[in-house]
Amino acid sequence: MTVPLPIVAPSILAADFARLADEVRAIEDTADWVHVDVMDNHFVPNLTIGLPVVQSLRAATRLPFDVHLMIEDPRRWAPGYADAGAYNVTFHAEACADPVALAKELRSAGAKAGLAIDRDTPIEPYLDLLPSFDTLLIMTIKAGFGGQRFIPNLLDKVRTARRHVNAGHLELRIEVDGGIAVDTIAEAAEAGADAFVAGTAVFGADDPAEAVRRLRSLAQCAAPRA
Repeated sequence: MTVPLPIVAPSILAADFARLADEVRAIEDTADWVHVDVMDNHFVPNLTIGLPVVQSLRAATRLPFDVHLMIEDPRRWAPGYADAGAYNVTFHAEACADPVALAKELRSAGAKAGLAIDRDTPIEPYLDLLPSFDTLLIMTIKAGFGGQRFIPNLLDKVRTARRHVNAGHLELRIEVDGGIAVDTIAEAAEAGADAFVAGTAVFGADDPAEAVRRLRSLAQCAAPRA
């Protein structure tokens, strides 16, 4: 089993919203992506930021935006994030009746397309859809709140996805989101993940840039090699 070089995507859900541009600039030279959690208080029981904040923040950094839509009716809203300059727009399988059609819309709008799988959702029904996507985001917590404890058993989904991706020679990032920190990232990397969302582990650190470097190093050392 082989995986690509790791991507570290700090989640601004754990940043200081009053200093959002400064917080992102602090990790600009070390992070690969900025992870943007959009929650609507319907699909998940929390409310965060929306399109206007993404549009404003887009002008403040050169980092690619990894937008994670935890919302109802992503078909209505997702293309707007692509139009706003998001690099990758991920929506939840549980919220979309036709994931492949929306993936095509996002790609046509110039963004990568991502499919997210929540904690209690089996991954097997979606494996055959993966050629239509650029990212598969596997929740390692229950979607909706930052700061939750990492659930190791959910890495079985990562292992299943990695086997499928490698067997099909797919170009697909396998991203994990939830409880990723210095004591969990190696386990996730060993399972086959290659993109890592980290919130508190980065923005709660004294030196966020150094925290990103350490996380990437731990993931890279743990990643399987042929």
